[in-house]
Parts: sequence; C-alpha cells; structure tokens
Amino acid sequence: MKSFMSFWERTILVKSPHKQLGTQKELKMNKETTENQPTPAPPKKRRRRKTRGKKSNRYFTKVHENAIIQYCATDSRAEKSKLYAEFIAPVFSELVDKIVFTFRFTSLPNIDELREECKIWLTTILDKYNPGKGSTAFSYFSVVTKNWFIAKSKKQQKRIMREIDFNDVSYRDQMTYLSYDHDFHQQEDKEFFTCLFTEINRWEAMELKDSERKVLEAVKVLLDNPDQIEIFNKKAIYLYLREITGMNTKQVVRNLNKIRIKYKDFKVKWNRGDI
Repeated sequence: MKSFMSFWERTILVKSPHKQLGTQKELKMNKETTENQPTPAPPKKRRRRKTRGKKSNRYFTKVHENAIIQYCATDSRAEKSKLYAEFIAPVFSELVDKIVFTFRFTSLPNIDELREECKIWLTTILDKYNPGKGSTAFSYFSVVTKNWFIAKSKKQQKRIMREIDFNDVSYRDQMTYLSYDHDFHQQEDKEFFTCLFTEINRWEAMELKDSERKVLEAVKVLLDNPDQIEIFNKKAIYLYLREITGMNTKQVVRNLNKIRIKYKDFKVKWNRGDI
C-alpha cells in the first residue's frame, strides 16, 4: 500500500515537467508581448474655447424707448420735433421694414407706398402710448404695426375677390360697359372741382375753430396750386399741410378728419346727382 501511494504521487499528483515547461514558455511570450506593446498616451485635457460676447443687433434700444416716453410727456413742440427727427423717425423706419420682411407683407401691391403710409400713421398714434400699462414701446409699436399691415392685407384680399382682370372681360362687355368719351370725363372733372370749391367756400362761412380753419385754408392752397406740388404722395401732402399751417402732424390729422366728414357728405350728394 505504501509503495502504491508513492507511485500515485510520482505519476498522477506531480505535474508533468513538459507541461510546466510549456507554461513557462507561454508566460515568457506573454511577458515579451506585453513589453513590446506601446504605452497608452494619457488622455488630453480639453481646453475651453473662450466665447466672444455677441454684439447686440437690436436697433430699438433703451435710448429710443426713453425718447418716446419723453416725447409723450413733453408739451414743447421744439423738443418733440428734435426727439422725433433724431431718435423716433429712424427707429420707426427700421421697425416698419423689419415687420414687412419678417411677416412677408412684401407680397402686397404698392408695398413701398404702404410702408411710407404706415410710418406716417405711427406718428399720429405716438401720444397714445402709455408706459404705465406695462408694455414697452417696442412691443406696443411692433404689435400695432403688424396689425396695421394685417388689416391692409385683408382689405387687399377682399378687393382681389371683388375685382376681375381687364383682359378677362369680353370685347362686347368692354364696348358696352367700359368704353368712355375722354372729353366727357374732362368736362365732368371740371364741373366736380367747380362744385367742390363752391362747397369749400360754404364751409368757410360756418363757425369753425381756428385750427380747423387753418387746415381748410391749407387744403385750398394745395388745390389751387397743383402744378407747384413736386411730390404726390400722402407723406408729402402731410408735410405741405404742416408747413402751411405751422401745426404738428397730430393737429393736422385731427382737423383734417373733420374736413373729410364734410367732403364725404358732399361726394354722396354728387354721386346721387343732388348737386
């Protein structure tokens, strides 16, 4: 039994020398392979890029905000004119252009004339801005400008639906409904303005305020001298009226609206044949 145990230990329990040799060779090869492998480089440190401060491209600044507030607060005509010319007019021009291009109102016909008309209209509502209600001047005038163009766009859509292209009208209908005698219309225009001047003289005989009378006299001057008017657009007419009357835009518009009411009544009577 003792001899069997020693045999067992020599043959089974003791590891084979060939196997141990193979294991030593494998360890040596693994060691050489590990030594030949390049050492991994340490991770690079990320450098933060220094971001430059973005330049503000806002055209409607706090300076313009304060200018509008000061314009609404002062009663000095000279100060209002200075504030408007130096701060308000340029920023209103930029505001209208931005609204037109941002909301794609460029598709409207005669958009250039509408832009100028809107800029004049903004001057007439300057005094309506109330900073105490919580909205900034930029927000207030952006909204009213956008709404103004939306109203013009809707009006244009109604006109397109109501009108037809002249080329779509048949020749027979053109001759029946659209042909006219040039001399007849010239005579009709002459009679119209003769009656209009007679009506204006009748308005002058009424009891009018001094401001209303000044605007009415200025209108007569422009009607009497059409050849001396260099530019025929709404903005230029307002400038002419301001120069003749010595009044600001708001005063001119207020009194001109009263004259428009009288003119509207006159036009209705003219179309009915009562005059």
